[in-house]
Amino acid sequence: MTRLRAKTRAGGAFRQGRIALLLLLPSLVVVFGIIVYPLLRTLYISLFAVNSAFPGRYPFVGLGNYLQALESPEFWAAILRTAYFTLTTTLLEVVLGILLGLLLNVEFRGRWLLRSIVILPWALPTVVNGAMWRWILNPEYGALNALLTQLHVIPDYRSWLGTPWMALNMVVVADVWKMTPLAAFFVLAALQTIPRDLYEAAWVDGAGRLRTFFSITLPLLTPTILIILVLRTMEAFKVFDIIYVMTRGGPANGTQTIAYYTYVEAFSNQLFGYGAALAYIIALFILLFAVIYMRLLRRGEVEY
Repeated sequence: MTRLRAKTRAGGAFRQGRIALLLLLPSLVVVFGIIVYPLLRTLYISLFAVNSAFPGRYPFVGLGNYLQALESPEFWAAILRTAYFTLTTTLLEVVLGILLGLLLNVEFRGRWLLRSIVILPWALPTVVNGAMWRWILNPEYGALNALLTQLHVIPDYRSWLGTPWMALNMVVVADVWKMTPLAAFFVLAALQTIPRDLYEAAWVDGAGRLRTFFSITLPLLTPTILIILVLRTMEAFKVFDIIYVMTRGGPANGTQTIAYYTYVEAFSNQLFGYGAALAYIIALFILLFAVIYMRLLRRGEVEY
């Protein structure tokens, strides 16, 4: 009797497993088609000297494309620009996001209206944001030149996207303007979970606003800040669309990040094998950042 019950349970579990597998099968097919197959196909292409969009036999080069990238001065120059863009935008967005989140958390009349206005830059599509800033920075009829000349800050109109260094920093400004509201609302959500009793106890003990911020607010915001760092670092490192719209990687490749460099090599120069290798190098960099940040996040969860 006991053996019969065990067999019945085993048979029921097997049937449930088959039903679950059948239900998951469409999702598995989609995941394989959208994620797994492209990853494997890209890895395969990166091992060959593919220089055409048409199928054919191409010479096998093994890790040659990866070695070519690591030996290329243009590759390392693009990495340095990407590192500068990632570090600058992430730090500015975190700092400004904290300040803006603190402001939005203050109770005052019309706070809902300010919150609605603040979210607008993030709600804009990146292509629209890039086109808007390109018009603002236009050297002939741009709004920024008109404003600064009328305020007598600059004597004449300037070409804000005319030099490599200035153009890169203008792209930074455009990205920070768009993505800071996202960081601010992450911070705002975290601020509203902090018990008010902690602040009241600190005020009773004579702590001022500055000390309260560094003793209570900032430590409790640390996990949220780490999450913002993870998301923004990975997004900033593979930035492409805003650079494509604003500068096309110029002038003199001054805004050519690693993602844009990959696009140029793969699609403009039709070096698809080399471009696939560059894509995998970008993925490895992002994976490294994610591992580092996740360890920091886990450490922060343990401490707090």
